[in-house]
Amino acid sequence: MSRFIATFFYVGLLRPAPGTWGSAAAIPVAYLLHGLGGFVVLAAATVLVFGIGWWATVAATRGMADHDPSEIVIDEVAGQWIALWPVSFGLGMAGVDPWSFPWPGWVTAFLFFRLFDIWKPGPVGWADRRKDAFGVMMDDVIAGVLAGGVVVAAAAIAHLGLGL
Repeated sequence: MSRFIATFFYVGLLRPAPGTWGSAAAIPVAYLLHGLGGFVVLAAATVLVFGIGWWATVAATRGMADHDPSEIVIDEVAGQWIALWPVSFGLGMAGVDPWSFPWPGWVTAFLFFRLFDIWKPGPVGWADRRKDAFGVMMDDVIAGVLAGGVVVAAAAIAHLGLGL
């Protein structure tokens, strides 16, 4: 069961770039969660996935030399969902149909989350260097927060700067 969860229903077994596959698979699930209950449901699911993902990562890597094998992508799911939080929250605040999930927001969240997860700037790299299951989860959480910040900035530029 831990491997099933850690690989996000075996998406992490896809090659090449399992982390990118995991992030991509997280987006339609986030869309579904947002549609079912908006930001509150997406945020609650993210917290739940973080906790379950931490447990699954501990269990899946027990006895392994590699603390962060590439097939573990539940961390990408949590981080990608955090990167999507501003999109979900903004749609809710604007009173937009919950099944609306405009492409500029999720594309920006996806691209910048992947950038920060691969590049590992500052605190993302610090978390990654922990070499434990908490670090596996936290580097993606921090990358998600950074990507979410870019999403907010891009939305501000698009909506305020361009008058959209």
